[in-house]
Amino acid sequence: MCSCVEERTGVRLLSPEQVADVAEVFRLLGEPNRLRIVLACLEADRTVGEIGEGLGLSQSLTSHHLRLLRTARILRAIRHGRHVAYAIDDDHVRDVLRNMVAHLTEPHDHPHPSHDNAEEEPEP
Repeated sequence: MCSCVEERTGVRLLSPEQVADVAEVFRLLGEPNRLRIVLACLEADRTVGEIGEGLGLSQSLTSHHLRLLRTARILRAIRHGRHVAYAIDDDHVRDVLRNMVAHLTEPHDHPHPSHDNAEEEPEP
């Protein structure tokens, strides 16, 4: 069943539970080390050791972050013999991350949004 807003705009509104789930994913990705871990797995599967060494994190901290990211279905574990590697869980997650990175790294013709409405400091 479509809401009136959806019919007018084509935008599907999320239930409060879905909004909470999306907010939780963004909260998890808002922690810099977790975001760095996810970005490290963007193009290739990585083991705990590779991730920790590459990012300068301890194995226990890396494992802790990986557990949270797996629970949120951002990353998945893949067994390679005796080793477990981690990869982006699905193409939706991969696409969102690639698009966000592209958005933030492309040249912009306008100043950063935080500068648009910045009030000037009053002179003493």
